[in-house]
Amino acid sequence: MVKFFAATLCGVLLMAATAFAAININTANTQELSTLSGIGPAKAQAIVDYREKNGPFKSINDLAKVKGIGAKTVKKLGTDISVGK
Repeated sequence: MVKFFAATLCGVLLMAATAFAAININTANTQELSTLSGIGPAKAQAIVDYREKNGPFKSINDLAKVKGIGAKTVKKLGTDISVGK
C-alpha cells in the first residue's frame, strides 16, 4: 500500500513539475513526453527514436521532422517544450 501511495505521489509531482516547466525534448523520456498535449505513447517513442537516430533537436520547430508530428502540433505545444541550453 505504501508503494502505491509513493508511486501516485511521484506521478502527481511529475505532472505538477511539467505544468510549470517546459519539457526539454532533447532529454525527456517517453513518459515525460507523453504528458504533453497531443503526444501519446507512440508519438513520444517516435520523438525519442528520432532523437537517438539524428541527434539533438536544434530548435522546437525541428520536432515537426518527426513522423506524425506537424507544424500545428509544434505550434500548439509552444512554451510547453524546449530544447534546453
